[in-house]
Amino acid sequence: MSKLAVIALGGNALLRDNQQGTIEEQEQNTTETLENIVFLLEQGYNIVISHGNGPQVGNIVMRNDAGEQVYGIPQMPLDICVADSQGGIGYMIERALKNVLRRHKIDRNVLTLMTMVEVDPEDEAFKNPRKRIGRTVTKEEADKLSAEKGWVFKEEKKQKGGYRRVVPSPQPKHIMNWEVIGRNAKQGTIIIAVGGGGVPVFVDENGDIRPSEAVIDKDNASALLATQIKADEFYVLTDVPFVYANFGEPDQKKLEFLDYKDTVKYLEAGTFGEGSMAPKIRAALRFIEAGGEKSIITESKKLEDKSYGTKITMHYVDEDKHKYDS
Repeated sequence: MSKLAVIALGGNALLRDNQQGTIEEQEQNTTETLENIVFLLEQGYNIVISHGNGPQVGNIVMRNDAGEQVYGIPQMPLDICVADSQGGIGYMIERALKNVLRRHKIDRNVLTLMTMVEVDPEDEAFKNPRKRIGRTVTKEEADKLSAEKGWVFKEEKKQKGGYRRVVPSPQPKHIMNWEVIGRNAKQGTIIIAVGGGGVPVFVDENGDIRPSEAVIDKDNASALLATQIKADEFYVLTDVPFVYANFGEPDQKKLEFLDYKDTVKYLEAGTFGEGSMAPKIRAALRFIEAGGEKSIITESKKLEDKSYGTKITMHYVDEDKHKYDS
């Protein structure tokens, strides 16, 4: 029986920090990333691909803002912006993947699914928005936008005098249409889903699905999806080949094999950066806690090489020899 894996592509898989974000750059990055998952398909894996949208949805918000200022076009709410990014990025991944599969003579269908993700409207995140999106503005612009639109801004630590809009990032409760995603993936179709963490929605007192002005962490939503469809493995692709304890410090330590308990200890001790690795670790732990077999955090270009990547399991695999059995 084929194994089922959910692969969460990090933002750097589509757009590098030093790039402008042209479609040519994003298409090249996407193709290079997808080449690195071919080996899983050749081993018979069924896969679901998710992706981030941080830079892209921020750009969409900025285009909205410019369109209103220059042409008087009404701005769209954040859930629509997330949906726009899902469609655009999903299309790009699907087209690039079809070309990669053709070159490797792999016969698989590829399908992008617009994915709504239910959140709790009473989530604490709505009381304390922290997720930064959009462009950096001056304090005067931030005050004006706050008064006109009710937006919340916070000062940028790395750019004195600059402010960015912050929005809530609630926990995902339920992936809608997860049955469709799981069923098709297990039949061999490569599914692209929960893009950008999914379009955030909530169910009101009448049972109607309503939009939520928020964004959802991509890794959290991907881990939840992996749990709901009973995936065997959960991959988080990022820009480093391993998870490190005290990353960037003189006592930096590579962590290649982790069990659940030790990972929790590291997390509670503040070993992982809250703005970088800690959310990915929490997502990996949620998958393992819910019965997942294995979580792997690594760089996309190192995925096929088993000597790279941090592997998290409920218990150590062959602890005495510290051997990793894939």
